[in-house]
Amino acid sequence: MTFPIQKTEAEWRALLAQKGAEPGAFEITRHAATERPFTGKYERVWADGSYHCICCGAKLFDADTKFDAGCGWPSFSLAVPGAIAERRDTSHFMVRTETVCAQCGAHLGHVFPDGPAPTGLRYCMNSASLDFQPADDTPKT
Repeated sequence: MTFPIQKTEAEWRALLAQKGAEPGAFEITRHAATERPFTGKYERVWADGSYHCICCGAKLFDADTKFDAGCGWPSFSLAVPGAIAERRDTSHFMVRTETVCAQCGAHLGHVFPDGPAPTGLRYCMNSASLDFQPADDTPKT
């Protein structure tokens, strides 16, 4: 799968460092690692705003689609249309649906069919893959 935004690993590392991304953000976004549950900085954030890809800045979720799934990771019921690509993940002896940023391919987390109505989806995301922008902020570049 190719994505509109392409960078080398060194360029991604430098970009994440420049943005002050969480430790582990590179391994999570570029190598599909996962942060431990209940440790992410956005797991308990309920402010109005939007969540963007930490790597490229693409808008992924509106804050009003976030809900407390009790799973230990930020969870959303609806993604911004076209913002997320999905691929089959057979790692860890499971079959899951991995979610990646449709613009840069950053690993975000997984989507499960056990979310609230009306979508029935639970986008279970790594905080380290996200950048929260409060509603009163101007978009970051």
